[in-house]
Amino acid sequence: MLHSLKAGWRLLRAVAHAASGWWTIRFTFPKLSQPERNARVQAWSRRMLELMGITLVVQGTPPAKGPMLLICNHLSWLDITTIHAARHVRFVSKSDVKGWPLIGTLSTGSGTLYIERERRRDALRVVHHMTDALRSGDLIGVFPEGTTSDGRGLLPFHANLLQASISSGAPVLPAALRFADAATGETSQAPRYIDDDNLVVSLWNTLRAPPLLAIVRFGEPQDPHGRDRRAWAQSLHEDVQQLRRETH
Repeated sequence: MLHSLKAGWRLLRAVAHAASGWWTIRFTFPKLSQPERNARVQAWSRRMLELMGITLVVQGTPPAKGPMLLICNHLSWLDITTIHAARHVRFVSKSDVKGWPLIGTLSTGSGTLYIERERRRDALRVVHHMTDALRSGDLIGVFPEGTTSDGRGLLPFHANLLQASISSGAPVLPAALRFADAATGETSQAPRYIDDDNLVVSLWNTLRAPPLLAIVRFGEPQDPHGRDRRAWAQSLHEDVQQLRRETH
């Protein structure tokens, strides 16, 4: 009963914080510069984690500036908020997120680029947009697995979006995520969101869980020149695996 009451209180505060984010994006963002917007997104994300009982742990060095393409394993609906709390980046996300109530506004306001996954040719369009953004000095984030996994291993990496790094000359920064019980350090499955998992149930499990750690480990930037994207995707897969092991 106590866990449910605490979870309910966390939920109310998180919803209020999300609503304040929506208000900021709609009415304050038009008056701000892009760096100011990025700083607001990062501060908002850190506060959201706090309200949900999650402590951010950053290992390694977040990117100081772009252009750079961040790649990371994908575990949960909570991943983007966690990475934004460590360092604001523009994420590539599935197009239907844009239409979600409240979340769509928050996602678009944070600079998300959208891809229609059911259309194979749409990846080419998104790569062009990513390339232009990287050439303009942006930080772009992608989940090359293409979907969430259970965190016990990594799904194969899709190589298509790496073309934006090769075409723009922007380095790639591998990173790894892990959610853990704050008391024991053991991996937590509370925020997992895979296959037939329900988003509402996943959110409630996260709110009911004991205090959690959201661990983000950054690796070292890799130069794109002379790379074959398929071979590079396989190499980056191993790099992210190693970073994930090092979060323990």
